[in-house]
Amino acid sequence: MNLGLPPTTIAAAYEASCLAELDALKPGNVHAFAAGHRMAVTDFVTSAAVSAPHLARAGAGVGARVLGGVEATMRAVGQNTNLGILLLCAPLALAAERGVVVQDILNGLDAQDAADVFAAIRAANPGGLGRAAQHDVNDPAPPSLMVAMKEAAPRDRIARAYVSGFEDVVRVGLPALAAARAGGLAPPWTTTAVFLAYLAAFPDSHVARKHGPERAELVRTEARALLSVDLAMDPVAELLAHDSALKAAAINPGTSADFTVATLFLDIVTRPVR
Repeated sequence: MNLGLPPTTIAAAYEASCLAELDALKPGNVHAFAAGHRMAVTDFVTSAAVSAPHLARAGAGVGARVLGGVEATMRAVGQNTNLGILLLCAPLALAAERGVVVQDILNGLDAQDAADVFAAIRAANPGGLGRAAQHDVNDPAPPSLMVAMKEAAPRDRIARAYVSGFEDVVRVGLPALAAARAGGLAPPWTTTAVFLAYLAAFPDSHVARKHGPERAELVRTEARALLSVDLAMDPVAELLAHDSALKAAAINPGTSADFTVATLFLDIVTRPVR
């Protein structure tokens, strides 16, 4: 990883990643081709802008970055648009600032990170969260954020990223991005390719929370079929048809979109300095 990236560089990389994700046609999610789920692209553009300084705040811990970003977002747009994005990008941002691998950041998570992340989740109030038997966000935070992430990992892919050292980004997202570029795709289709790779790789956690595991698995199966679509041919109509069907059923693969942003962000902050 590049050593000691300054906050301005990290903030710019984060905001650019958020905007690039919005430019891509991501079936079921909010994007420049179609709004949905009572949210508009402008909500996410504003959210990226107001949360970027908090995500990149020099010296701040992971939890403080997440909490600051969520609070700024809620003040600006009045709804949760980026909790998952901030949870994924905060460890990557701190790793970029310190010039270390993300596992070093995850190993150092402490009680303050746990308290701040729990507060951020309560403030965002994400849909379909429900109650947890252990380490529920309405209860006192555990002594380490990793304790809560380990408990949630079997049912939540973002929590699993903390436990696995961001394995999904390394094994799914970054290879999909590299393959799309090698195949001659340009943005925003490279981003679409990353999103579809995530959607096809595992059941989306957000879909599973709101609609159940069986529906999440069906969405995954449908995404696998979309992998055969030639993105080089600009298949807007075909993907928009699937987009409309998912949104008509109130299905939003938000976790896959969150991982897409994290992939783009990690790609930028780990590029060699030229």
